[in-house]
Amino acid sequence: MSVLPEGAFGERVARRLREEKVIWLTTVGRDGTPQPNPVWFVWDGAESVLVYNRPDAQRLRHLAERPQLALNLDGNGRGGDIVVVTGPARRDDAVAPPDAHDAYLAKYRDDMVRVSGSVERFAEQYSVALLVEVQRVRGH
Repeated sequence: MSVLPEGAFGERVARRLREEKVIWLTTVGRDGTPQPNPVWFVWDGAESVLVYNRPDAQRLRHLAERPQLALNLDGNGRGGDIVVVTGPARRDDAVAPPDAHDAYLAKYRDDMVRVSGSVERFAEQYSVALLVEVQRVRGH
């Protein structure tokens, strides 16, 4: 069951979560400073978003102390089509690696090769899976 809003806004959010290639993931550093980073992601179609990370990514340390985060999709450049997703994130070592995750491969295979030379090398570099529990969606 999806936690997205009903109606036209919820349909637009679902489409964008399926189709967009980049989402901004924002954690909060120890000093309280927001730390936004563009990341690749896969939405499960219901209530979670998967993001793979380098093991040395600072956001992993932020989330270990403060698991709440925000995910933002880019707007339309005129202040519209805003989507903000919030919820806690947790590391999940049971998730298949990126080179064995069908939905991730379907969305990013060519990009994985472009960035790392092969999907296997990408999986070695981005080996830490974060699952974000979608608790709230807002925007317009």
